[in-house]
Amino acid sequence: MTLRFHDDGTFRVLQMADIQDGPEVNRDTIRMIEAAINEARPDLVVFTGDQIRGYDPAYIDTFLRRRGENPGARVRLVTEIEAKLHGIHRRIAARRDPDLPPQDDVVTMDDLMNDTRQKVRDTFSAFLGPVINAGVPFAATYGNHDFQCGILPDEQDDIYREFPGCLNPEADAAGGSPLAIEPGTFALPVLSSDGSEHVAMGVMLVNSGDYAGKPEENDAQYPRYVAHSRGLDLADSDGYGTPSAEAIAWLGDVQRTLAERNGDGEPVPSITFQHIPPQEFYDCLTEVPAWTPNAVEGARNYAGRCYVLNDAVCRPGSRLGEAIGCADENVGEVDALREAGGYFALYCGHDHKNSFVGHVHDLDLGYAPTCGFECYGPKSRLRGIRLFEFREDDPAAYETRMLTWGDLVGRYSGNELRVFFEDHCVTGAATLRNELRRPQVFATVALTLSAGFAAIVRSIARRLRR
Repeated sequence: MTLRFHDDGTFRVLQMADIQDGPEVNRDTIRMIEAAINEARPDLVVFTGDQIRGYDPAYIDTFLRRRGENPGARVRLVTEIEAKLHGIHRRIAARRDPDLPPQDDVVTMDDLMNDTRQKVRDTFSAFLGPVINAGVPFAATYGNHDFQCGILPDEQDDIYREFPGCLNPEADAAGGSPLAIEPGTFALPVLSSDGSEHVAMGVMLVNSGDYAGKPEENDAQYPRYVAHSRGLDLADSDGYGTPSAEAIAWLGDVQRTLAERNGDGEPVPSITFQHIPPQEFYDCLTEVPAWTPNAVEGARNYAGRCYVLNDAVCRPGSRLGEAIGCADENVGEVDALREAGGYFALYCGHDHKNSFVGHVHDLDLGYAPTCGFECYGPKSRLRGIRLFEFREDDPAAYETRMLTWGDLVGRYSGNELRVFFEDHCVTGAATLRNELRRPQVFATVALTLSAGFAAIVRSIARRLRR
């Protein structure tokens, strides 16, 4: 399928971030996708990672905490608890003796992996349904949870291509296609409205990696995971991953390829989508005192400092709901974008409560929040999908806005109690302090404590009068 600007010079893209669900995709998530497509009538849908809730109990038999591990060997505690609540029982893989007839009560790892492949296919079928029914082409990159189901991105790419409208090309690091070098890292040229082969804009997707550290080091590092204060997750104790060195170099190479294709030697105006944000996203924030209302504490390299949005660089309607979960290492991606020329924006997902857009380092750096309802995130009415409208005469002067659940469907979701918990979920001291900086939460806690203290005083006074 060829992407092309319309005769009126417009091209629309929807960014869907962090669906993060299992085989039975939440009905509210599907309603969100359907409503956004009906509202926007996009020309392209981009999925920016964590489509798969890799730690879902449905994948417990093949779960990977980190790459390089044996599937199902180190299931995280929260997944085991969730499996018990849902009545899901593990099927332990055993090696069949080829000299003996197969037994029905013995399952092999191949059996378990095939089951997971079908579950991944079912997940894709569910959330892609509205996209396919509308006849909209789509492309997908990967996040830090997709692979944890046990099916790695290269194989997920193959499954995506089973569905009509998938634009994920077959990556060839050996140079077979200069527009794609690895699963999740590729370019989608958008051609001019005049019917020519001139590339008027590029839509680039980058695989931003998953977790820091090398797979062969996992066993040696495991005691560190266990001792870490976020031991329920274990995977991100050494921080998040980064784009590969090949992907960083490709950002410049692909611009040169497109310039040669156009024959003018000029870089093509391009927007980039990926999952994990680089460190420069913190440059959209302003450090503030710890008692500032609605401030959030930074994470890892930025821990111990509190931030709010820098209104001088952020667009109206921007929201900061949690710390920016970037990698500990800066691999120079933003510098590479600037040096390559042509790039005007980088949009991410990953941090489910963030939906800001800031302009720093000569680039727009922005977020789409989660559009899913099976993961943590903001209030139902603030979950949504980001719409972009580009004009052929100046793609960098694009317009973008959030299509939220509150605008498209209604104020409340089908399971508002769960969403309330996900919005206020506390996973450590930092998130507890962040909650207390929210004026409504602080007021509620203060009133509750005051009422409790008053009740205790009245009780003591009654006993003394006796």
